[in-house]
This record gives sequence, C-alpha cells and structure tokens, in this order.
Amino acid sequence: MQAKYILGLAACGAMLIAAGCRHTNIVDKSAFKSAINDYYQARQVCLWSSPIKFPAQADTSNDDQTKGFDALTDAGLLVRKSAEKKRFLIGSKQVNDYDLSDKGRTTWMADQTQPGYGNFCLGHREVTTVDSFTPADNPDATQFTVNYHYDVASVPDWANSTEMKTAFPKIATENSGQQSSAATLVKTNSGWQVTSAQPASDNTTD
Repeated sequence: MQAKYILGLAACGAMLIAAGCRHTNIVDKSAFKSAINDYYQARQVCLWSSPIKFPAQADTSNDDQTKGFDALTDAGLLVRKSAEKKRFLIGSKQVNDYDLSDKGRTTWMADQTQPGYGNFCLGHREVTTVDSFTPADNPDATQFTVNYHYDVASVPDWANSTEMKTAFPKIATENSGQQSSAATLVKTNSGWQVTSAQPASDNTTD
C-alpha cells in the first residue's frame, strides 16, 4: 500500500512539473528577436527619407539647404563647386553645386527605379532587448505585438563626426541605443514573421 501511495505522489508530482513547464516557458523571446533582426537585415537606415538626385544645387545663403551637403563634402562623399546662378530681371545669386566624389560613389546606394537618385545609408537596425509582448498569457497565440529597444549596427566612420550628427540629427538618434519600437509578429510554418514594424523602414535592399 505504501509503495502505491509513493508512486501516486510521484505521478502527481510529474504532472505538476509538466504543467509548470507549460506555463513558465510561454514564449521564446529570442525567437522574436531573431525574427525582427531578420526583418531589419535587408532594410537600411538612410540619411534622407526618400531618394535624392545628384548633381544638386543649393543657395549658399540657405543653411538648411547647404549644411547637410557641406557635412557630406567634409566627410569626402561629395565634391563642391561655387557657381553663380542668374535670375530673371534681378541679377544673380551665389550657389554651390554638389556631386558625388569617387569615395561617395562607392558608398552611394542607387535607386534602381530612378536614374541619378539614391541615398547614403548607415546600416540596419538591430534589436538590443525584447521588453514585453502581448498577449503575455497565451502560449498558443499565433500573433504577438512585441515591444523592444534597438540600435543601428555597424554605423560607418563617415557618419560619426559631430558635424554629420549636427547636420543629420537622425544619425545621433538612431545610434543612441535608446530607441524603442514595436512590431507585429505572426507564426507561420517557417517560424515567426514580421508583418509590420515601427519606425517604418527607410530603404529596402532585398
């Protein structure tokens, strides 16, 4: 009788342990992290929200127009020439003409759909921590909203100068390591897939 009692307790204990495992290992956060990183891997963070065209011209008296181009010139990615632009009836004004340097052409990400257009890109976002997810109490859910922090991986040297970060505040913001975001993940036969993520991707390279 005592042996049966001990076996019964052991069986109950095994069932409790199994049940506990089922509820403590609700989701694998590392799988969420991998899925989001795979999504970002082919989506570059770029200086401008949409492609721009070179050669480009900017009014020397307009700092908003010139500061970004001048920072890129000092970084060796553009070349600059002074010019004078004639204006109908009211004389002329001083302008700067900017074009890609040889170094810039090796870094430039051309837009395949618009000749002459493209962007300078910093790299891709990379998840640093998965902070929370919903639903948090349903291990069988096939869709989750995941909240996380991210950084930008492998930022190039030319983007790390004070002048570049001043001209393009996005560089400093994206590379602060403190940016938070959220993504929607859906379970598929091949694993977790991102259906949407914030912030929106700047450029898709795949």
